[in-house]
Amino acid sequence: MLAQIFPNLTCQGMDSIDETSAEKTVSAQVLQICQKKAAAVDVEQDFDCIIVSDTMLQDPEVDSMSMGKAKNAIEAAAMLHRLSGRRHRVWSATGIFHQSKWEFHLNQAIVEIDRLSDETLVELVLNDSWIGKAGAYDLAGEMGKYARLVEGDEATVLGIAGDAMGRLVQLSDYEV
Repeated sequence: MLAQIFPNLTCQGMDSIDETSAEKTVSAQVLQICQKKAAAVDVEQDFDCIIVSDTMLQDPEVDSMSMGKAKNAIEAAAMLHRLSGRRHRVWSATGIFHQSKWEFHLNQAIVEIDRLSDETLVELVLNDSWIGKAGAYDLAGEMGKYARLVEGDEATVLGIAGDAMGRLVQLSDYEV
């Protein structure tokens, strides 16, 4: 998504960030983790803009429980099974560092996943598309065959708060 608006985009991994949060709501958890990522960034680097982001799913049964990235194939299968045939809320928080200050955006979207057969669930786990993805799926990948955006921005589900994506489009127009 970002490469389309920033042709000179540089992506850098971050050293290990503590992605835990004591916040009570999923929205507050995802925002706090995004802010932790921002605090860990060396803003003295020579970039016009720095972007950090975090995405979590809100458990479809327990509003205060978040679903982050699966650590292994068993967790991925459990997450996909829990989401199968249901709607859930996706939260993304994005921090943008521009003109010497951070601004943060927080958005939600609702996704509905078809009831997944056992064969489909196994296929989604074996193809490794879950790796590094909140809720163990990628809407732009194989899961796109079985999931639909019901409300909100696709960018939010894919990992960048929808409002932040709009702001980044403004910045790219401004700086080009």
